[in-house]
Amino acid sequence: MTRSLTAAVARALGDIVGRDHVITDPDRLVVYESDGLTAYRVAPRAVVLPGSTEELAAVVRLLHGEGIAVIPRGAGTGLSGGALPTLDGVVVGTARMNRILEIDPVNRLARVQPGVINARLTEATRPHGLYYAPDPSSQSTCTLGGNVAENSGGPHCLKYGVTTRYVTGLKVVLAGGEIMELGGAGRTADGSLDLVGLFVGSEGCFGIAAEIEVRLLPLTEGVRTLLGIFETMEAAGHAVTAIISSGLVPAAVEIVDNATIRAVEASVYAGGYPVDAGAALVIEFDGTEAGLDSEADAAEACCHAAGAREVRRATEASQRAKLWNGRKKAFGTMGRIAPDLLVQDATVPRTRLPEVLASITEIGERYRLRVANVFHAGDGNLHPNILFDRNDPDELHRVEQASLEIMKLCVAVGGTITGEHGVGVDKRGYMKLVHGPDELAAMAEVKRVFDPTGLFNPGKVLPDVEAAHR
Repeated sequence: MTRSLTAAVARALGDIVGRDHVITDPDRLVVYESDGLTAYRVAPRAVVLPGSTEELAAVVRLLHGEGIAVIPRGAGTGLSGGALPTLDGVVVGTARMNRILEIDPVNRLARVQPGVINARLTEATRPHGLYYAPDPSSQSTCTLGGNVAENSGGPHCLKYGVTTRYVTGLKVVLAGGEIMELGGAGRTADGSLDLVGLFVGSEGCFGIAAEIEVRLLPLTEGVRTLLGIFETMEAAGHAVTAIISSGLVPAAVEIVDNATIRAVEASVYAGGYPVDAGAALVIEFDGTEAGLDSEADAAEACCHAAGAREVRRATEASQRAKLWNGRKKAFGTMGRIAPDLLVQDATVPRTRLPEVLASITEIGERYRLRVANVFHAGDGNLHPNILFDRNDPDELHRVEQASLEIMKLCVAVGGTITGEHGVGVDKRGYMKLVHGPDELAAMAEVKRVFDPTGLFNPGKVLPDVEAAHR
């Protein structure tokens, strides 16, 4: 059983952030028992919501001083259990720290608090002819602090890369409440250690980002978005290989399978995908207008050569948005199929996509599980969604066994265990598939430098630390 906070600690936290921002009511804590990975649930002792860097530092200082673990949390959209509470830990959320502090259009930079929603930053910078490139599928709800913690990607990371490419500086709260500034545009000398790069993707195990400085890009002149319709996932996979090997550089190439198409088309996010299609391929090119049509023509030819029965083109912004709704809102529609899902995040060489997809289908059938696939095909980042009911112990066991087989399969063909969702709790047991004991020991040493007492997000990432709920 999770222990309640002592009255003295709860009162002291309330003095820092205000009583309304310390949650201890068991009924209100239920929503913080998991993140987007609902297979695991643990009740936190409390949730604290600071509203500034100073409040955040004071909260961490108090909790660490009491020997209480801190579990950082952004919007809770993560899919690897990174924000899963640990027994007797306190969740520290950054939702109230949601201000865009500065937009510098001349230097194409922005400085934000960690609770700023990803899509809101682009909305705010668009009038300056700029945008923020990393675009997780949850960008309408996920926050930049969480993106930093997980080094998040998104459909357009094929061309533009993931979060770490755009973070130029951080103000972070470390163990014991220490505030430290890392990097910053124009402040990092050549040859110095890249502490920003080290912190991005540390999954809340090193500390909490309190302010984030990011690089912005100019809005592209033109966009071409295509939807390829295929009878099978394997055919769509072959089209992906053909497009990339031809020398084309799409901004995004995404696959959606039949199970996902049917779920999306039955929802308010329907994108107009044919529900009898075995798979759909969303392909996008952007950049200067000159040459975009020829690139789209070449991609369309690749699709037809791979067996596409139809290729559509969005001719206006509303059509493009509708096509992307069918992809980006896919995870949210999975509740139509089952109450819980476990999203895997392995990455494999693009040329192995057709055989790996066929094997994943076979694994799902063998374990009598429903598997829906929607993923970043352009860089081989698979997202098989295993759909289940966690209240069925036998089904949950089969999910765990199938997940292990999928991970071993992806590693065996030259892949790795995560492309963008992070390790968290879910993939901690798989770390030994891709890292040897010396590498894992080095990672543990780095964590101890930042978190010597092990009170930041314990039980995550490293397999040698057993999480309490296991």
